[in-house]
Amino acid sequence: MRIAFFSAKAYDRQSFEDVNRGFDSGSDPHELVFFEPRLTPTTAALAHGFGVVCAFINDDVSGPVLEQLAAGGTQLVALRSAGFNNIDLATAERLGIAIARVPAYSPHAVAEHTVGLMLTLNRKIHRAYNRVREGNFALDGLLGFDFHGKTIGIIGTGKIGVLTAKILHGFGCQLLAYDVHPSEDFLALGGRYVELPQLLGQSDVVSLHCPLLPQTKHLMNAEAIAQLKPGAMLVNTSRGLCSIRQPL
Repeated sequence: MRIAFFSAKAYDRQSFEDVNRGFDSGSDPHELVFFEPRLTPTTAALAHGFGVVCAFINDDVSGPVLEQLAAGGTQLVALRSAGFNNIDLATAERLGIAIARVPAYSPHAVAEHTVGLMLTLNRKIHRAYNRVREGNFALDGLLGFDFHGKTIGIIGTGKIGVLTAKILHGFGCQLLAYDVHPSEDFLALGGRYVELPQLLGQSDVVSLHCPLLPQTKHLMNAEAIAQLKPGAMLVNTSRGLCSIRQPL
């Protein structure tokens, strides 16, 4: 099978070529071709003759692109991402192009990264790093707060949201959440589900863990931001949920 990879980086090439070489000797490896540009209406012609196109989060898999892919013989679009908001699913179905996605990234990795961002923002680690490189060891402006006892609001309690909550529970935080589908695992941590305005108004830190859907797009708009506590921290490791272009 010929597979065209778009938005390909060096690490993509290495990972997929390693896997491709690992096939049993009785099966032929796939032909992998890596394109650095994004998949767009302009670059879609590069996929002509490829049965499979492998796309990433910033690739354009809209109706016009799918029309070109189908005309070139593509039968499958395989995503290197869990999200699929960049694909015109109705057009793909009409054209008979199958869509595959990653079931989930390592939820632990994303949850740990989320908490790492919180600690960095709180203790100003990024600023302290630059100061130390300049020989400046002053603590002015670098003081943060103890997470122990603080209230954390988790918006979206899927796998990543719950794992983030578990880490913060270990810090001794109070946990609030908002989700249309409550999680028993979150409740087992002693967390409470509340309405979104209450979560925003009571949380010292708000962490977003929602998929990008019509119902969640720009969830954190100017009205929502205005409901946050003064000095609250907002961390977004999700997709397209914020419509604020600059800090308020």
